[in-house]
Parts: sequence; C-alpha cells; structure tokens
Amino acid sequence: MAVKSAGARQLEDEWRDILSVHARTMCEIDRVLHPHGLGASDFEVLDMLASEAPRDGDQCRVQNLVGRVHLSQSALSRLIGRLEKDGLVERSVCVEDRRGVWVALTRKGRDLHAEVLPLQRGVLARMLDSAQE
Repeated sequence: MAVKSAGARQLEDEWRDILSVHARTMCEIDRVLHPHGLGASDFEVLDMLASEAPRDGDQCRVQNLVGRVHLSQSALSRLIGRLEKDGLVERSVCVEDRRGVWVALTRKGRDLHAEVLPLQRGVLARMLDSAQE
C-alpha cells in the first residue's frame, strides 16, 4: 500500500475544503430562496437567462445552458418545465432547427430574479468571505 505524500494530503484537504464550502453555500442559497419558491438550481437558470437574454423578449437556446449548469440535459429540461409551469419562463421550438428549444424569462421571471438576486449575492459574499478566513 502506497503512503501518501504530504503534498497529496494537502491537495486532498484543499479539495475537500472546496467541496465543503460549495455544499454549505448551496444549502444556504436554498434556505434563503425557499420562501420565494426557488432553489439554488432554479436561481442559477434564471440568473443565466437574465444575463444571456437581458431584454424582454430575448431568448436563449437551452443547449447553451446545458454546459453551464451542473445538471444533466434531462434534469435541466425538467427544471425549465417547472419554471414554465410557474410562469417564470416560456419555451418555444427553434424554427431553423426543430430539435432546438428556446427559453426566455417572462416578466414574472424577470421580476422574481431581480427580487432575489440581492439575497443570492449576499449569501455568496458571506460564505466566500468566511471561507477565505
């Protein structure tokens, strides 16, 4: 059995610290967004749509979100379906490529995103500041 070097142990410890900060941060984001009917993954999708399609009526291809959220394509599709059911996004089929799907924030989705954005950013600031101490 090989003995781990001090460098390998330090690398593993740093990796576990990163995972721990991530897990605590995601739980805290879930906690502060829950009263607004959102979870951390829901917010991430709304936030990406707000930045990818910043004006009313702007759309984003779902395929462009797949590589940026930490969800499988099917999980992302289900999440977008829930957001659509809640009236936060609208989906439409891409005319040029019938396999493609567009998604856009609704006015309700934009308003909710604007309302909870400071909450999510506050959690990030607190959690990442404490992680650096």
